[in-house]
Amino acid sequence: MDIDFEEEKLKSLQISSLSEEDDEGGAPNNDAEDADSDEIDDEEDQIPMTLGFAEKPKNPWSSRRQYFPSKAGGSPAWLDPINLPSGSSSLCDFCSEPLQFLLQVYAPLPEESAFHRTLFVFMCSSMSCLLRDQHEQWKRSPEVQSRSIKVFRCQLSRANPFYSSEAPAEDGSQQPLTAGAMLCDWCRAWKGDKICSSCRRVRYCSGKHQAAHWRSSSSSHKVLCQQLGASGKESELAASNSLWPEYEITCEDECDFDEAVSNDNGSGNALVSRSRTEGSDGNLLKYFKASDENSSWASFQERISSAPEQVLRYSSSSQAKPLWPVFSGRPSKPDIPRCNHCGGTRSFEFQVLPQILYFFHVKDGEDSLDWATIAVYTCEASCEGGASYKEEFVWVQLSSQSISHQ
Repeated sequence: MDIDFEEEKLKSLQISSLSEEDDEGGAPNNDAEDADSDEIDDEEDQIPMTLGFAEKPKNPWSSRRQYFPSKAGGSPAWLDPINLPSGSSSLCDFCSEPLQFLLQVYAPLPEESAFHRTLFVFMCSSMSCLLRDQHEQWKRSPEVQSRSIKVFRCQLSRANPFYSSEAPAEDGSQQPLTAGAMLCDWCRAWKGDKICSSCRRVRYCSGKHQAAHWRSSSSSHKVLCQQLGASGKESELAASNSLWPEYEITCEDECDFDEAVSNDNGSGNALVSRSRTEGSDGNLLKYFKASDENSSWASFQERISSAPEQVLRYSSSSQAKPLWPVFSGRPSKPDIPRCNHCGGTRSFEFQVLPQILYFFHVKDGEDSLDWATIAVYTCEASCEGGASYKEEFVWVQLSSQSISHQ
């Protein structure tokens, strides 16, 4: 990954650990339950993890849905391109803005019903909504949670109406078997159920995105509306200039980095940046500092030091646990709700690290989006039937820096 890790940009990645005084979110005291989680922290070290890295797409076609990508930023490559989440599922439960696409992970399972399987993460880009979300995620059934971040699971069998049963040709020539739903021209994420009354061509998922497109200084539909109606040309790209930049997520086994570090006489940063210039290896880790030294932060820092550019940690094992950067704000088992589709147990599957905010060029400001980690919990049975996109559970751990800015 050819990235210039300039120091002033990396400062935006600083994470502060939570202290007792910083825990202002009204979270219940889970000291006893946290003690239980500490006992299994050592077990997590023995479970193989897959690391995800953000890289610019190597070609323009690899992020299309027929290639089953793992990707971050841009617009989603829906697995089921027709039966998309809709209604309130696509909105922030606090500000009612359409959620923005964060990333998707292609994670097929051995079962035939999950031959293709992708998890999609969406979130509101407002930090104030994420702070309100903190109070909601502690609610337990039968209380209904309001969320600013949502994750959806979709899976298909090998024989399905959308894709060939054969592996796609790696030359860009592969085409899906069916067309997808008409998408919003502003975000290219959600169904475009609304249509411009003038040109009758441009579609929107909401009145808010229609208004945003109309007011846009770079691609105002107010200016282009009549031209579009005359030409009949439509763009496959989102008109919005506020989407996060698109990256492929490439995966590597964490053990490969551990072995490489060992073979390099303990030089933790030597093989992290495979295409970085010498002398810049330690810069990313340099700015990951904790305000209070504690065992959670030390463990987190040590674990990611062999590959500090990782943006995602994944495991298909139901015994895997998140790597928590800070001690406070961890969920206990009762905080993870059962699958609301089959009633089965949910377990941790992957987490999104704040390093991805650097790749998204998120600035370090009082109102800037920030988190310590995002942990995604999914149905252990990966149940089928019912809605094509099943909402799973996500837990967000914030840093004290995020809280103190508000």
